[in-house]
Amino acid sequence: MDYFLLFIFLALIAEILGTVGGFGSSVFFIPIAAFFLDFHSVLGITALFHVSSNLTKIAMFRKGFDKKLVFYLGIPAIIFVLIGAYLSKFIISEKLEIWLAIFLIITSLIFLIFKTISIVPSRKNSIIGGVVSGGIAGLVGTGGAIRGLTLTSFKLKPEIFIATSAIIDLGVDSGRGIVYWFNGYVHSHDLYITPFLVIASIFGTYIGKKLLTKISEAKFRTIVLVLILITGISTIVKIVII
Repeated sequence: MDYFLLFIFLALIAEILGTVGGFGSSVFFIPIAAFFLDFHSVLGITALFHVSSNLTKIAMFRKGFDKKLVFYLGIPAIIFVLIGAYLSKFIISEKLEIWLAIFLIITSLIFLIFKTISIVPSRKNSIIGGVVSGGIAGLVGTGGAIRGLTLTSFKLKPEIFIATSAIIDLGVDSGRGIVYWFNGYVHSHDLYITPFLVIASIFGTYIGKKLLTKISEAKFRTIVLVLILITGISTIVKIVII
């Protein structure tokens, strides 16, 4: 019981950080859940958790979203998450996680140290960001950090950033959730956790939204990059420990 309460509490923290960072809780939830569940169970339960999380964000940050980004980043992400989710049965995920972690650490450090450097906010880079983030999300369960790096280049207001990311992520998670179900990753004995994760997603999003009212747009971008850096480090730590 103590482990279960700790798991839900950590899921709440992941949701708060995911909301403040603007790219979803899975980048934090995946390493946390891996301490409690096997990898395929983590993929299945994360997809269910994230659908609830994204619906909550869309409801709470409904003032606006970037339609072009939803199309040019979102459509490729949805297509490639289906491919990645299917291929997750055949590829050793640990190696992919290591390379993803290294990429996130190096990229976030570059943007934090050299503040004038940024990804060119173009249609081409939006599509590339969607392809890479979707494919990685399907394979290892989280691609939000890569999507976050792409979205930061467009210098969106925090509420538009979060709403845009949540709409894209809803499509991504719905798609991979279906594939994970057919892959056998969604286990009936884990479903009792879902209602508690739904509650955590609602309260975590609400708390995160309140925190965002005290943060400027410049600080928001820095927070996104710092959280991406932490994600990369925590992923490597998780792999080493487990």
